[in-house]
Amino acid sequence: MSVSPFGVSPLHSDLLPNGVQVLSEEIPGVRSVSVGVWVRQGAAHEGPPEMGASHLLEHLVFKGTARRTARDLALALEGFGGSLDAYTSREHTSFQARVLDEHLSEALDVLADLTLAPLLRPEDLDLEREVVLEEISTVEDTPDDLVFELHGERLWEGHPYGHSILGTRETVAATSAETLRRLHRERYVGRNLVLAAAGNVQHGPLLEAVTRLFGGASPGERNDRVPALPEATRGDERVRRGGAQSHLVFGTDAPPHADPRRYALVLLSSALGGGMSSRLFQRIREELALAYTVYSFQSFYALAGLTGVYVGTRPAWEQRAVDAVREELARVAREGLPESELEQTKRQVKGQIMLSLESTGARLHRLAGFALYEEPFLDLDELLARIDAVSGEEVAAAAAFYEPDRQLLLRLGPEGE
Repeated sequence: MSVSPFGVSPLHSDLLPNGVQVLSEEIPGVRSVSVGVWVRQGAAHEGPPEMGASHLLEHLVFKGTARRTARDLALALEGFGGSLDAYTSREHTSFQARVLDEHLSEALDVLADLTLAPLLRPEDLDLEREVVLEEISTVEDTPDDLVFELHGERLWEGHPYGHSILGTRETVAATSAETLRRLHRERYVGRNLVLAAAGNVQHGPLLEAVTRLFGGASPGERNDRVPALPEATRGDERVRRGGAQSHLVFGTDAPPHADPRRYALVLLSSALGGGMSSRLFQRIREELALAYTVYSFQSFYALAGLTGVYVGTRPAWEQRAVDAVREELARVAREGLPESELEQTKRQVKGQIMLSLESTGARLHRLAGFALYEEPFLDLDELLARIDAVSGEEVAAAAAFYEPDRQLLLRLGPEGE
């Protein structure tokens, strides 16, 4: 049943009877297709004892299916020069492939096999568990990754938005094959699946193939179970750890993905720390020489968002860096952006969007995002118009999220002087 009256637009959307949503965007002039399956299951849907189960399941499906061994899966698309990858996020698990257009049918077959028919054998779990434990060790040995894990855990005070996507050593060790089979049975179902393709793809043949491969999946129940959020934590905390640098994250809660204030926050974040010309780069690195790496970041989820700043500096300069970042945050919260800077930031953000969307992979993720967050489909011109329409007053209102007193500052590293 068609659910998207796009007219002559290259965007198409259909809904299979079992709830699988099928999206496509035809991009003239390319010879490749990026295609992916998104499952509405991620770290935000896990209780503390199951932390990391979604990610572990994402790993385990690659160990073999009813028709393919792990090696068969590895060779299935690489043998054509294509690629196969997966990730787990707060709210979704995704499996994607990129292939030449002539190999789209093979990619769809592999994706259906992975998502609908994994073996999930206990002996494979015993092996893959060790791989995930090594992944956890990698994060623990990478302080500029670990600081974000620790910050999220404290900011959300026990809410799943702050859980580690990888889980902990204890939860990963305790997860059984039966737990993962149950998770797969309940969540990898029609109403939780979004399949999208972008590139040299025609929607009609894509829909026929997806109906054949995914149409027999159980409809199941839609997964929207994210607990209500507590009030976000504010303040200044330290986690002591040896090393040559102090890693600092300033962050606060922000509006969710569907909130129109998101566009103003994107512009503010870009002006603050989105590149070499940004305020923080110019002040912290160029003027004060306090850091090699300084940038702003943001994420938007179904119930809330997160926005903030990261900087890495030597321990002796830590407090100088903290004070300088706070000064910049206070200035933008107090003044917003002057008209000339706002217009320049709009040009910068629009240019970044247009350049990124020359990639079929970026188009794929954008296309799937419309369905996952149940937002209206916007073509590129409509998106650019949304950015152009952001007013100075909207930016000034959104700038309140950068008030220094709203931030949770987490310092990871040795005690500074």
